[in-house]
Amino acid sequence: MTESTDSLADTDTAPALPDAAGARPVAPTRGALRPLGLGEVRITGGFWHRRQQVNGGPTIEHCRTWMGRLGWTSDFTDPARRGARDGRGLQFADSEVYKLLEAMSWESGRSVGGARRWRDAVAELSEGVAAVQSPDGYVHTGFGGPGRPRYSDLGFGHELYCAGHLLQAGVAAARTGADSGLLETARRAADHVCEAFGPGGIHGVCGHPEIEPALVELARLTREQRYLDQAVRFLDRRGHRTLPEHAVDRAYFQDDVPIRGARVLRGHAVRALYLSCGAVDAAVETGDEELLEAVAAQYDRTLDRRTYITGGMGSHYAGEAFGDDFVLPADRAYSETCAGVASAMLAWRLLLATGEPRYADALERVLYNVVAASVADDGRSFFYANTLHQRVPTEPAAADRATRRFGGGPRAPWFEVSCCLPNAARLLASLGAYLATADHGGLQLHQYADAEVRTRLGDGRPVGVAVSTRYPDTGTVAVRVTEAPGGPWSLTLRVPHWAEGAVLAEPGGPRRPVAPGTAVVHRAFEEGDEVRLELPVHPRWTFPDPRIDAVRGCAAAERGPVVLCAESPDQGGGDLEDVRVDTGAELKYAGDGAEVDGRFEPPLDNGRPYTSREPAREEADTRTVRLVPYHRWARRGPSTMRVWLPRLD
Repeated sequence: MTESTDSLADTDTAPALPDAAGARPVAPTRGALRPLGLGEVRITGGFWHRRQQVNGGPTIEHCRTWMGRLGWTSDFTDPARRGARDGRGLQFADSEVYKLLEAMSWESGRSVGGARRWRDAVAELSEGVAAVQSPDGYVHTGFGGPGRPRYSDLGFGHELYCAGHLLQAGVAAARTGADSGLLETARRAADHVCEAFGPGGIHGVCGHPEIEPALVELARLTREQRYLDQAVRFLDRRGHRTLPEHAVDRAYFQDDVPIRGARVLRGHAVRALYLSCGAVDAAVETGDEELLEAVAAQYDRTLDRRTYITGGMGSHYAGEAFGDDFVLPADRAYSETCAGVASAMLAWRLLLATGEPRYADALERVLYNVVAASVADDGRSFFYANTLHQRVPTEPAAADRATRRFGGGPRAPWFEVSCCLPNAARLLASLGAYLATADHGGLQLHQYADAEVRTRLGDGRPVGVAVSTRYPDTGTVAVRVTEAPGGPWSLTLRVPHWAEGAVLAEPGGPRRPVAPGTAVVHRAFEEGDEVRLELPVHPRWTFPDPRIDAVRGCAAAERGPVVLCAESPDQGGGDLEDVRVDTGAELKYAGDGAEVDGRFEPPLDNGRPYTSREPAREEADTRTVRLVPYHRWARRGPSTMRVWLPRLD
């Protein structure tokens, strides 16, 4: 990569204004598609609206309560603590406060009734952050004091990582009008980073990427070229082995090879995905097509070879890392919730940059099967890791103390490392901005939910649609035109890759089959016109690549975008370790899940795990195996669960 020579001021897009229409997490100045803001897309009902309601009340308040209880927020708000530089959380705890600020900012732009409440909360906490900030712009509650000099541990100190989340919170607050003071604090922090790590400064990078996409987004908001240039500088420095050698390997930090020289995402999954987000952002703004193509190819290969059926990423507990190609053990899946959030962010960026619907498919998969699975129904506990096979019953987590075990086990109210819940909270609060896009000639719908969409096309003409659907429980998506600008324009609907046999009905026209990809209706719409897309969400079997040793001989069931699983409460006492299913039998509808013929065949106990003969089994117990959406598992008390089911011979 080379230093940026293009000026943000030369682009046609004006600086984003602090109103709901401009309230979007990613606002590229160029690309195939233009994202819509929270003032242009409002989720009004259904699957995601329910989750947004919980997120906008119990979840965000739960985060505030725990961060206050542990002293993370009072490190900013308590006058006696300011300047102590001995933060009471781990070295990245500041970032959780900033993610909370970002979530509250997006919620203030999304919520109708609670906007004032969250704006007041943002303003109060923002004052504390500003009070902690040093005169030169540096801000961190754990470094800069006696014994912990600034930037003395670039590998694990997370100072730039925390600064990146502060920048993103400042952008969110500015775009929603939540608090202009936070943006000024963020700009001072960014100015300090540019001074400290710019030409003639520290020649290094942060062990945890995050500052890179944050600097680009701040540059997009402010049109300040130096922020984009500094992001490019950090990206150029990555992969030259400047960070300490890690116990796992240098790929843990993505410091083994330069970004454009890599073939696949590797190392710590969240780090790799955040770095890729920054690389896509910088590539788009600088017109670096080579870099954009390199990152897209890495993500594509990762989706093809290193991603779980749920869309989860990270198969190694050690290093929270990607495994090698096809190393995807179900019972040791790490699949961190933060990696799911980061993958959603990367997929969205690539969709905007390229217009390729496969990235909307990837976004949908991780939303329904990682993000939706992680958070409890009441919004007050969550999975850090998302296993695909729970062998022993989950046990309730302690309600009054942070859990130390991050992988496996039940949803917990809080973890000692609690990056995942505020991360999911900021994504869910801003989710409306991930549903639709526009371009010069039309409107594109990528994710399906009850929603109202109103925007302007590239030529300035206003358009509006109302989406009505019970997706993913049913596959019918009705799109009614509520504002027609006159003259023809295009309405584009995504047809998921699994939707063979989808049908589209145009206003007054015949029903016609549409292939996976996109379905485009181009006409002079009138108000009241309705387009209906019918997606086949019947249950179906999915079989693993034979190179995935851990699940060879198994099958998984899916229904539309939702992965299904077998959970112990539904099996009448049968042990899921003994289940085998008949994939030749009909996979039948059963509520929002499915049923299939199967057997429970306990193996005879030979006293040892290995024998010289084919292990014998007890007489089979033939019965119906009930399957439920994976995102619903572990919501009914202690249970076992598995996604991949051994097949009958």
